[in-house]
Amino acid sequence: MSFRFGLGSSFAVAALVGVVLQASGCGKSEPGKTRVAFVSNNAHEFWTYAERGCEKAAGEFGVEVLFRRPPNGTPQEQQDQVKNLLVMGVKGIAVSPNDAANQAEFYNEVAEKISLITQDSDLPAGSKRLCYLGTDNYGAGKAVGRMVKEVLPDGGQVVVLVGSLDVQNAQLRRQGVLDELAGTKDAKGPQLGNYELLDTLTDGTSRSACKAKVDDFLVKYKGDHAKLCFVGLWAYNPPAALEALKNAKLEGKTKLVAFDEDKETLDGIEQGYIQGTVVQQPFEFGYQAVRILAGLAKGDKSVLPADGILPIPFDVIKKDGVDSFRKKIDALLKKPDGA
Repeated sequence: MSFRFGLGSSFAVAALVGVVLQASGCGKSEPGKTRVAFVSNNAHEFWTYAERGCEKAAGEFGVEVLFRRPPNGTPQEQQDQVKNLLVMGVKGIAVSPNDAANQAEFYNEVAEKISLITQDSDLPAGSKRLCYLGTDNYGAGKAVGRMVKEVLPDGGQVVVLVGSLDVQNAQLRRQGVLDELAGTKDAKGPQLGNYELLDTLTDGTSRSACKAKVDDFLVKYKGDHAKLCFVGLWAYNPPAALEALKNAKLEGKTKLVAFDEDKETLDGIEQGYIQGTVVQQPFEFGYQAVRILAGLAKGDKSVLPADGILPIPFDVIKKDGVDSFRKKIDALLKKPDGA
Protein backbone atom coordinates (compact mmCIF):
# COMPACT_ATOMS: atom_id res chain seq x y z
CA MET A 1 0.00 0.00 0.00
CA SER A 2 1.43 3.41 -0.92
CA PHE A 3 0.19 6.96 -0.38
CA ARG A 4 1.23 10.05 -2.29
CA PHE A 5 1.02 12.16 0.87
CA GLY A 6 4.24 10.58 2.03
CA LEU A 7 3.71 8.22 4.91
CA GLY A 8 7.36 7.14 4.62
CA SER A 9 8.71 6.48 8.10
CA SER A 10 5.42 7.76 9.55
CA PHE A 11 3.78 4.61 8.17
CA ALA A 12 5.67 2.50 10.67
CA VAL A 13 5.01 5.06 13.42
CA ALA A 14 1.28 4.98 12.61
CA ALA A 15 1.24 1.20 12.78
CA LEU A 16 2.94 1.31 16.18
CA VAL A 17 0.49 3.95 17.38
CA GLY A 18 -2.35 1.68 16.26
CA VAL A 19 -1.00 -1.13 18.42
CA VAL A 20 -0.74 1.20 21.42
CA LEU A 21 -4.26 2.55 20.90
CA GLN A 22 -5.75 -0.93 20.73
CA ALA A 23 -3.81 -2.01 23.81
CA SER A 24 -5.17 0.98 25.69
CA GLY A 25 -8.75 0.24 24.67
CA CYS A 26 -9.05 3.22 22.31
CA GLY A 27 -9.37 1.05 19.23
CA LYS A 28 -11.08 -2.19 20.35
CA SER A 29 -11.00 -4.72 17.55
CA GLU A 30 -14.19 -6.46 16.45
CA PRO A 31 -13.18 -9.28 14.05
CA GLY A 32 -15.31 -9.55 10.93
CA LYS A 33 -16.89 -6.10 11.22
CA THR A 34 -16.34 -3.31 8.74
CA ARG A 35 -14.35 -0.48 10.30
CA VAL A 36 -15.20 3.19 9.87
CA ALA A 37 -13.81 6.18 11.74
CA PHE A 38 -14.81 9.53 13.17
CA VAL A 39 -12.17 12.22 13.74
CA SER A 40 -12.98 15.37 15.73
CA ASN A 41 -11.11 18.70 15.54
CA ASN A 42 -10.12 18.80 19.24
CA ALA A 43 -10.50 16.87 22.48
CA HIS A 44 -13.30 18.88 24.10
CA GLU A 45 -16.14 17.18 25.99
CA PHE A 46 -18.49 18.39 23.22
CA TRP A 47 -17.33 15.43 21.15
CA THR A 48 -18.48 12.90 23.72
CA TYR A 49 -22.03 13.44 22.44
CA ALA A 50 -20.83 12.63 18.92
CA GLU A 51 -19.10 9.52 20.24
CA ARG A 52 -22.37 8.31 21.77
CA GLY A 53 -24.09 8.88 18.43
CA CYS A 54 -21.38 6.86 16.71
CA GLU A 55 -21.84 4.03 19.19
CA LYS A 56 -25.59 3.95 18.66
CA ALA A 57 -25.23 3.87 14.89
CA ALA A 58 -22.48 1.24 15.06
CA GLY A 59 -24.88 -1.10 16.82
CA GLU A 60 -27.73 -0.42 14.41
CA PHE A 61 -25.70 -0.66 11.19
CA GLY A 62 -23.30 -3.44 12.16
CA VAL A 63 -19.96 -1.68 11.91
CA GLU A 64 -17.03 -0.97 14.21
CA VAL A 65 -16.27 2.71 14.83
CA LEU A 66 -12.83 4.04 15.71
CA PHE A 67 -13.30 7.42 17.38
CA ARG A 68 -10.37 9.83 17.47
CA ARG A 69 -9.81 13.24 19.09
CA PRO A 70 -6.62 15.23 18.34
CA PRO A 71 -5.33 15.97 21.87
CA ASN A 72 -4.19 19.51 21.10
CA GLY A 73 -6.42 20.17 18.11
CA THR A 74 -3.58 20.61 15.61
CA PRO A 75 -3.73 19.79 11.87
CA GLN A 76 -0.65 17.60 12.19
CA GLU A 77 -2.30 15.52 14.92
CA GLN A 78 -5.31 15.06 12.65
CA GLN A 79 -3.13 13.94 9.77
CA ASP A 80 -1.27 11.49 11.99
CA GLN A 81 -4.52 10.04 13.26
CA VAL A 82 -5.95 9.71 9.75
CA LYS A 83 -2.78 7.99 8.51
CA ASN A 84 -3.02 5.58 11.45
CA LEU A 85 -6.66 4.85 10.63
CA LEU A 86 -5.75 4.04 7.04
CA VAL A 87 -3.12 1.60 8.32
CA MET A 88 -5.84 0.01 10.46
CA GLY A 89 -7.97 -0.62 7.37
CA VAL A 90 -10.96 1.66 7.86
CA LYS A 91 -13.35 1.85 4.90
CA GLY A 92 -14.46 5.41 5.55
CA ILE A 93 -13.68 8.45 7.68
CA ALA A 94 -15.81 11.37 8.88
CA VAL A 95 -13.57 14.29 9.82
CA SER A 96 -13.95 17.84 11.12
CA PRO A 97 -10.88 19.30 9.37
CA ASN A 98 -8.62 21.80 11.08
CA ASP A 99 -6.96 24.37 8.81
CA ALA A 100 -9.06 23.05 5.94
CA ALA A 101 -7.49 25.19 3.23
CA ASN A 102 -4.00 23.87 3.93
CA GLN A 103 -5.15 20.29 4.48
CA ALA A 104 -7.32 20.09 1.34
CA GLU A 105 -4.70 18.28 -0.75
CA PHE A 106 -4.06 15.77 2.02
CA TYR A 107 -7.76 14.98 2.36
CA ASN A 108 -8.27 14.81 -1.40
CA GLU A 109 -5.64 12.07 -1.49
CA VAL A 110 -7.37 10.28 1.38
CA ALA A 111 -10.66 10.51 -0.55
CA GLU A 112 -9.05 8.67 -3.47
CA LYS A 113 -8.44 5.67 -1.18
CA ILE A 114 -11.56 5.45 0.98
CA SER A 115 -14.94 7.11 1.52
CA LEU A 116 -14.37 10.55 3.06
CA ILE A 117 -17.07 12.79 4.48
CA THR A 118 -16.82 15.93 6.57
CA GLN A 119 -18.79 16.77 9.69
CA ASP A 120 -19.03 19.92 11.82
CA SER A 121 -16.66 21.84 9.51
CA ASP A 122 -16.16 21.43 5.76
CA LEU A 123 -13.32 21.39 3.25
CA PRO A 124 -13.03 24.08 0.55
CA ALA A 125 -15.33 23.98 -2.48
CA GLY A 126 -14.18 21.48 -5.07
CA SER A 127 -12.80 18.97 -2.60
CA LYS A 128 -13.27 15.24 -3.15
CA ARG A 129 -15.19 14.61 0.05
CA LEU A 130 -18.52 12.89 -0.62
CA CYS A 131 -20.70 15.05 1.61
CA TYR A 132 -20.80 17.44 4.55
CA LEU A 133 -23.10 16.96 7.52
CA GLY A 134 -23.53 19.37 10.37
CA THR A 135 -24.79 22.75 11.47
CA ASP A 136 -25.53 25.67 9.16
CA ASN A 137 -22.72 27.58 10.84
CA TYR A 138 -23.46 30.88 9.13
CA GLY A 139 -27.12 30.70 10.19
CA ALA A 140 -26.07 29.73 13.71
CA GLY A 141 -23.76 32.74 13.80
CA LYS A 142 -26.64 35.00 12.84
CA ALA A 143 -28.66 33.50 15.71
CA VAL A 144 -25.79 34.44 18.04
CA GLY A 145 -25.86 37.94 16.59
CA ARG A 146 -29.56 38.24 17.35
CA MET A 147 -28.88 37.42 21.01
CA VAL A 148 -26.22 40.14 21.10
CA LYS A 149 -28.84 42.58 19.83
CA GLU A 150 -31.26 41.41 22.53
CA VAL A 151 -28.77 42.00 25.34
CA LEU A 152 -27.46 45.28 23.84
CA PRO A 153 -30.55 46.65 22.05
CA ASP A 154 -29.13 50.16 21.71
CA GLY A 155 -25.77 49.03 20.36
CA GLY A 156 -22.41 48.47 22.00
CA GLN A 157 -19.01 46.86 21.63
CA VAL A 158 -18.31 43.22 20.82
CA VAL A 159 -15.35 40.89 21.31
CA VAL A 160 -15.44 37.51 19.53
CA LEU A 161 -13.73 34.50 21.15
CA VAL A 162 -12.85 31.38 19.15
CA GLY A 163 -10.17 28.73 19.06
CA SER A 164 -8.92 29.35 15.53
CA LEU A 165 -9.99 31.14 12.38
CA ASP A 166 -8.33 28.48 10.24
CA VAL A 167 -11.46 26.33 10.67
CA GLN A 168 -14.43 26.85 8.38
CA ASN A 169 -17.07 26.61 11.10
CA ALA A 170 -15.35 29.41 13.04
CA GLN A 171 -15.15 31.59 9.94
CA LEU A 172 -18.83 31.09 9.12
CA ARG A 173 -20.09 31.60 12.67
CA ARG A 174 -18.08 34.79 13.06
CA GLN A 175 -19.30 36.11 9.70
CA GLY A 176 -22.90 35.34 10.67
CA VAL A 177 -22.48 37.36 13.87
CA LEU A 178 -20.95 40.31 12.01
CA ASP A 179 -23.57 40.32 9.25
CA GLU A 180 -26.45 40.13 11.71
CA LEU A 181 -25.11 43.06 13.73
CA ALA A 182 -24.32 45.13 10.64
CA GLY A 183 -27.53 44.28 8.80
CA THR A 184 -25.49 43.64 5.64
CA LYS A 185 -23.75 40.78 3.87
CA ASP A 186 -19.99 40.22 4.17
CA ALA A 187 -19.51 42.80 6.92
CA LYS A 188 -15.90 43.34 7.91
CA GLY A 189 -16.03 45.72 10.87
CA PRO A 190 -14.93 47.34 12.99
CA GLN A 191 -18.16 49.33 12.62
CA LEU A 192 -21.26 47.12 12.40
CA GLY A 193 -24.20 49.47 12.41
CA ASN A 194 -24.76 50.41 16.05
CA TYR A 195 -22.13 47.89 17.12
CA GLU A 196 -18.34 47.98 17.09
CA LEU A 197 -16.18 44.90 16.75
CA LEU A 198 -13.26 45.55 19.10
CA ASP A 199 -11.34 42.33 18.49
CA THR A 200 -11.43 38.64 17.63
CA LEU A 201 -9.35 36.71 20.16
CA THR A 202 -8.10 33.25 19.14
CA ASP A 203 -6.62 30.84 21.67
CA GLY A 204 -5.35 27.76 19.84
CA THR A 205 -8.17 25.61 21.31
CA SER A 206 -6.94 26.24 24.87
CA ARG A 207 -9.43 27.20 27.54
CA SER A 208 -6.69 28.59 29.78
CA ALA A 209 -5.37 30.72 26.91
CA CYS A 210 -8.88 32.00 26.23
CA LYS A 211 -9.33 33.02 29.86
CA ALA A 212 -5.93 34.70 29.91
CA LYS A 213 -6.80 36.72 26.83
CA VAL A 214 -10.11 37.84 28.33
CA ASP A 215 -8.32 38.71 31.58
CA ASP A 216 -5.84 40.83 29.66
CA PHE A 217 -8.55 42.51 27.60
CA LEU A 218 -10.53 43.47 30.72
CA VAL A 219 -7.45 45.00 32.34
CA LYS A 220 -6.85 47.19 29.29
CA TYR A 221 -10.47 48.04 28.45
CA LYS A 222 -11.44 51.64 29.31
CA GLY A 223 -15.00 51.70 27.99
CA ASP A 224 -18.41 51.08 29.56
CA HIS A 225 -18.51 47.47 30.75
CA ALA A 226 -22.30 47.47 30.56
CA LYS A 227 -22.05 48.15 26.82
CA LEU A 228 -19.55 45.34 26.20
CA CYS A 229 -20.44 41.82 25.06
CA PHE A 230 -18.17 38.81 24.67
CA VAL A 231 -19.26 36.22 22.10
CA GLY A 232 -17.83 32.71 22.60
CA LEU A 233 -18.06 30.61 19.42
CA TRP A 234 -16.53 27.32 20.58
CA ALA A 235 -17.78 25.25 23.50
CA TYR A 236 -15.08 26.13 26.03
CA ASN A 237 -14.98 29.88 25.19
CA PRO A 238 -18.07 30.95 27.19
CA PRO A 239 -17.03 29.16 30.43
CA ALA A 240 -13.51 30.60 30.11
CA ALA A 241 -14.90 34.10 29.57
CA LEU A 242 -17.32 33.75 32.47
CA GLU A 243 -14.49 32.68 34.76
CA ALA A 244 -12.55 35.81 33.79
CA LEU A 245 -15.62 38.02 34.30
CA LYS A 246 -16.19 36.55 37.75
CA ASN A 247 -12.57 37.19 38.70
CA ALA A 248 -13.05 40.80 37.64
CA LYS A 249 -16.44 40.97 39.44
CA LEU A 250 -18.13 41.83 36.15
CA GLU A 251 -20.43 38.81 35.83
CA GLY A 252 -23.94 40.00 35.06
CA LYS A 253 -22.65 43.45 34.04
CA THR A 254 -20.50 42.74 31.02
CA LYS A 255 -22.61 40.71 28.62
CA LEU A 256 -21.83 37.20 27.37
CA VAL A 257 -23.43 35.20 24.54
CA ALA A 258 -22.52 31.55 24.02
CA PHE A 259 -22.27 28.68 21.60
CA ASP A 260 -22.66 24.96 22.43
CA GLU A 261 -23.87 23.16 25.51
CA ASP A 262 -21.01 23.09 27.98
CA LYS A 263 -22.32 22.40 31.50
CA GLU A 264 -20.80 25.62 32.84
CA THR A 265 -22.44 27.54 30.02
CA LEU A 266 -25.84 26.14 30.97
CA ASP A 267 -25.17 26.96 34.63
CA GLY A 268 -24.24 30.50 33.62
CA ILE A 269 -27.48 30.92 31.70
CA GLU A 270 -29.50 29.73 34.69
CA GLN A 271 -27.61 32.18 36.93
CA GLY A 272 -28.34 35.05 34.55
CA TYR A 273 -24.70 35.66 33.61
CA ILE A 274 -25.02 34.39 30.02
CA GLN A 275 -27.78 35.59 27.70
CA GLY A 276 -28.21 32.24 25.94
CA THR A 277 -26.46 29.72 23.75
CA VAL A 278 -26.82 28.29 20.26
CA VAL A 279 -26.67 24.51 20.56
CA GLN A 280 -25.83 21.97 17.92
CA GLN A 281 -26.63 18.27 17.81
CA PRO A 282 -23.23 16.55 17.99
CA PHE A 283 -24.96 13.26 18.82
CA GLU A 284 -26.49 13.45 15.34
CA PHE A 285 -23.10 14.30 13.83
CA GLY A 286 -21.87 10.94 15.07
CA TYR A 287 -25.00 8.95 14.30
CA GLN A 288 -25.51 10.28 10.79
CA ALA A 289 -21.83 10.04 9.91
CA VAL A 290 -21.69 6.36 10.82
CA ARG A 291 -25.01 5.67 9.06
CA ILE A 292 -23.62 7.17 5.85
CA LEU A 293 -20.20 5.51 6.10
CA ALA A 294 -21.77 2.12 6.85
CA GLY A 295 -23.99 2.44 3.79
CA LEU A 296 -21.09 3.47 1.56
CA ALA A 297 -19.03 0.53 2.82
CA LYS A 298 -21.79 -1.73 1.52
CA GLY A 299 -21.84 0.04 -1.84
CA ASP A 300 -25.06 1.94 -1.15
CA LYS A 301 -24.60 5.47 -2.49
CA SER A 302 -28.25 6.35 -1.83
CA VAL A 303 -27.23 7.24 1.74
CA LEU A 304 -25.54 10.39 0.39
CA PRO A 305 -27.64 13.59 0.41
CA ALA A 306 -28.54 14.62 -3.15
CA ASP A 307 -26.78 18.00 -2.97
CA GLY A 308 -23.86 16.80 -0.85
CA ILE A 309 -25.09 18.59 2.28
CA LEU A 310 -26.95 17.08 5.24
CA PRO A 311 -27.96 19.95 7.56
CA ILE A 312 -28.30 19.12 11.25
CA PRO A 313 -30.62 21.69 12.90
CA PHE A 314 -29.44 23.95 15.70
CA ASP A 315 -31.45 25.50 18.53
CA VAL A 316 -31.25 28.50 20.85
CA ILE A 317 -31.38 27.82 24.60
CA LYS A 318 -32.19 30.55 27.10
CA LYS A 319 -32.93 30.48 30.81
CA ASP A 320 -36.44 29.02 30.56
CA GLY A 321 -35.25 26.13 28.40
CA VAL A 322 -32.14 25.03 30.27
CA ASP A 323 -33.75 22.44 32.54
CA SER A 324 -35.47 20.45 29.79
CA PHE A 325 -32.43 20.72 27.52
CA ARG A 326 -30.11 19.49 30.27
CA LYS A 327 -32.29 16.40 30.80
CA LYS A 328 -32.20 15.71 27.06
CA ILE A 329 -28.42 15.85 26.72
CA ASP A 330 -27.82 13.94 29.95
CA ALA A 331 -29.81 11.09 28.43
CA LEU A 332 -27.71 11.22 25.26
CA LEU A 333 -24.49 10.75 27.23
CA LYS A 334 -25.56 7.30 28.41
CA LYS A 335 -23.74 4.55 26.56
CA PRO A 336 -26.01 2.39 24.38
CA ASP A 337 -26.43 -1.23 25.42
CA GLY A 338 -23.47 -3.31 24.36
CA ALA A 339 -21.17 -0.34 23.67
